[in-house]
Amino acid sequence: MSKQIPTCYLNSNDGTAILGIGAGPSFTLSSPSQLPDLDAFLTEHKDTYIFGYLSYELKHHVDQAPIKDNLRLPLAYFWVPSVVAELNQHEINLVQGKDIALVHGFIETLTHSSIPDLAPFHARTPKEKYLHQVHEIKRLIQRGDLYETNYCQEYYLEHITLTSPHSLYNRVNQRTEAPFSGLFIAENLWLACGSPERYLQKVGNLLTSQPIKGTAPRINEEVADEAAKQGLIHSKKERAENVMIVDLVRNDLSKIAEPGSVKVDELFGLYSFKTVHQMISTVSCRLKPSTNFSDILRATFPMGSMTGAPKRNALKFMDQMEDAPREIYSGSLGFFKPGGDFDFNVVIRSLAYYPTENYLSCGVGGAITIGADPQQEYEECLLKIGRLIDVKSDE
Repeated sequence: MSKQIPTCYLNSNDGTAILGIGAGPSFTLSSPSQLPDLDAFLTEHKDTYIFGYLSYELKHHVDQAPIKDNLRLPLAYFWVPSVVAELNQHEINLVQGKDIALVHGFIETLTHSSIPDLAPFHARTPKEKYLHQVHEIKRLIQRGDLYETNYCQEYYLEHITLTSPHSLYNRVNQRTEAPFSGLFIAENLWLACGSPERYLQKVGNLLTSQPIKGTAPRINEEVADEAAKQGLIHSKKERAENVMIVDLVRNDLSKIAEPGSVKVDELFGLYSFKTVHQMISTVSCRLKPSTNFSDILRATFPMGSMTGAPKRNALKFMDQMEDAPREIYSGSLGFFKPGGDFDFNVVIRSLAYYPTENYLSCGVGGAITIGADPQQEYEECLLKIGRLIDVKSDE
């Protein structure tokens, strides 16, 4: 396998994208105790673009549980690409570095990479166990330990040799066409992400989160598709899930916000993507002065839509009940601009390939509330990943 150039391609699927490519100064976070060092790295390179990811396993700064010893990835990784380009239709604007050949090479490779065929994936969690665990979660909710939680499972392929991260991304992006799509390439991870969800965006002192809770399928018939859309927006269950997470995000942001500045800009917004309709709310605040990135992470990460309420209990119980570490799934991919503004997604609807292990992973989850029907929750998981992968029929 040829050596891959470190790359992060964030594609809005509206004709615009930003590309960071080429080796440069980097920072690897191996322990939550190093968060001040991450702040120092960001400060040292504050006049540059910085790209990278946050693993969901960084949650240990919240729940204080021991870090698992079988993780494939560090808790976070950031680097300063040698070249950064803003892409708009067919225009290339270099905003960092001068090696435009790197950009042309990436675009050429991406454009001409075919979509790989993949065998049906195995379920890490058997269906019967999944249904049992949802019943158990409902018991915890009835007992008062939880109000809502995001319960996740993994589908996977072992002993699979992929030759091109660009091809993997094309498979995901052509099937999702999502606004927070991304391709990340490093020696230990190829991430092809088709996310419709923003974790956090910072513009000046304005911090914005856009949690998703509520999913309905797109249907290839106009009347039926509109009915699915209306069914979602009027669903008491989906609205209850959404408002619980909005309250959680409001609470998270209040820890770092100027007093009285937290507001809900949009509640129950309905957005349609290629494969699903989604209910998305928008919450924002004005940051207190001198708030570091690590302060923001301590207050808000992992994001509310992938955890639950109360967050600490949701993290604890899901850590016990889920059959595989989430790692990059439920984490975040994004970038900093010079001056400190940033934009990060939620890593969902994604395929994560670990090239040193020939292992391909697809995570999926859903919100479980007291009104959840286990069979319907299982089917919703399959809906979310149905365009990305096939699942073995006996699983």
